[in-house]
Amino acid sequence: MDAHDLLIDLHRDGIRQGPGGNDETRLAITLSGLRDTRGLRIADIGCGTGAATRVLATELDAAITAVDLMPAFLDELTRLARAEGLGDRITPLAASMEALPFDPQSLDAIWSEGAIYSMGFAEGVQAWRHFLKPGGVLAVSDLTWLTTDRPADLHDHWTREYPQVATAAEKLATLEQAGYSPLGYFPLPARCWLDTYYRPLQARFGDFLSRNRNSERAQAVVAAERQEIALYERNTEHVSYGYYVARRIG
Repeated sequence: MDAHDLLIDLHRDGIRQGPGGNDETRLAITLSGLRDTRGLRIADIGCGTGAATRVLATELDAAITAVDLMPAFLDELTRLARAEGLGDRITPLAASMEALPFDPQSLDAIWSEGAIYSMGFAEGVQAWRHFLKPGGVLAVSDLTWLTTDRPADLHDHWTREYPQVATAAEKLATLEQAGYSPLGYFPLPARCWLDTYYRPLQARFGDFLSRNRNSERAQAVVAAERQEIALYERNTEHVSYGYYVARRIG
């Protein structure tokens, strides 16, 4: 397998493919003001295996389209949703977030936890606005600096990996410039990185290496993940995902 396939193989058995938590998804739902609205149409973009999707389906009266480019992730989402009795509320869709098939102004809300980086924050919030009804809600989490000063190795790593990493103030300004009114923001706590993402990921390294015959490519994938984990553990006060909830204006 190439590096891309190996990453899918490593992450497909994870409850989450990035930092996050069910309580944080619920907090974003509260900030959205959608709990009392009936018959919502929601897209969860870059849903992975559907941790947030299933919280949305449990908490809201909504038909949810779960969008991901990886069929393996959607297969696992479908299995989990059926096991939890949520299969009739979630429709999986294999599609690129850059070529979504939704009609203009057809969605009450768009959710995306830890995935908008694939497109870029500025590009994503601008492109997805087209699909939201006037007054529709956008809820996304994205890599965010928590401090204005930070260690050079951390700064260099994340600006290289994701040039749109920025402070919350900068990202909120981007939302306003794109035609949104912010409803709320909060940073993910360290447990959303360590307890629900990194520790389960580390626990899968051994099986991942074994089934890939300890190949050099598989070892390189694990080494990169270990480096990222160690970097985060040294710098929890400087960086996290920020969760942004905003309403489309006009």
